[in-house]
Parts: sequence; structure tokens; C-alpha cells
Amino acid sequence: MALPPLILVTGPTRSGKSEWAESLALASGQSVVYVATAISNPADPEWQARLVAHRQRRPPGWRTLEVPVELAEALGTGNAQDYWVVDSLGTWLANGLDQSDPDWQQTQTQLLLALQQRRQAVVMVAEETGWGVVPAYPLGRTFRDRLGSLTRAVGAIADAVYLVVAGYAVDIRKLGQPVPTGDSLRNLTRS
Repeated sequence: MALPPLILVTGPTRSGKSEWAESLALASGQSVVYVATAISNPADPEWQARLVAHRQRRPPGWRTLEVPVELAEALGTGNAQDYWVVDSLGTWLANGLDQSDPDWQQTQTQLLLALQQRRQAVVMVAEETGWGVVPAYPLGRTFRDRLGSLTRAVGAIADAVYLVVAGYAVDIRKLGQPVPTGDSLRNLTRS
């Protein structure tokens, strides 16, 4: 039996990623579960305003789950009647950025496994952070590198990968070719 769709929506800040993901969920005709990965911070009014804007944009019939950390576990609770919007992978990753590299690898593996075993359609929003200057501080580099690896891994198993830039969405999985890695790259050099 085929899995329901898994879609990755990625792009820069304020590009329309969340709106595109939400429009895909609306178009599905299914009941929607919005998975918010952000942690509320009343001491940061600008952050709170962003959270409020996201909440106000959602239709009232959508169910919201706040899942700042246990995303793999939450995905395992879904059912085939629902369409999940996970917004966002970058925020979720930032919530656990203090994990050691081995712990992070385990967390990423658990998420990828949960995505491959899900019962519900899922659209995941992810930020593109690696298009600029390499951060001058270790934690910034760790975040950027982990998010890049995570979006690449999710993209490899996704049915569609949308790049949203300047308010336009393009399915890059349809237009592009996967980049060879690991053994496949070594096999190319031996040919």
C-alpha cells in the first residue's frame, strides 16, 4: 500500500512558504492538523506577533498541535483522514540545537523513520539558511549545517519538493535531478 503524500516546502524568509503549505492542505479537502513547532516567548513581542499572525491566518476548523520537540512521536499519532502541516523544521531543529552530534543524528533518524511510516499526508515547511555568509560562530554553523542536511534527507523521500521564492512555488523535484552522494558518487568516478 502506498503512503500518503509527503511534501517539502522550502525557501527563504517571507517568501510564502507557510502560505503555500497551507494552500496545499486546504486543496486536499481533508481535515487539517497544523503542527506548530515554535515555543512562545512572551518576553519577545516581535516573536509573539509572528506567532499571532500565523494563528490568525489558519482557518478556524484546523486543529493545532504544539510540538516543539517530540515531532517524530507526534507524527506517529496521525491518521489517514488528516493532512498535516508541519511549520517549521528550522524552528523544531533550533529547539534541540543543544543536542550532541550523535544525539542529533539519532533524532534526525527517528524523524525520517516516522515520515516513512506515517499514515497521514504531510507537508513540511523548512527554511533555507545556507545561501549566505558562513556564520562566524559555531552554533550558527551547527544550525545551518544540520538544517541543510535535514532538508536534503527529507527531500530525498518526499513526493514533491517546492522551492518558494518571492511568492512563487516551483516543484524542484519535477524539474531537477538528485545530486549523487556517497556510494553513487564513487560509482560515477569508477565508470
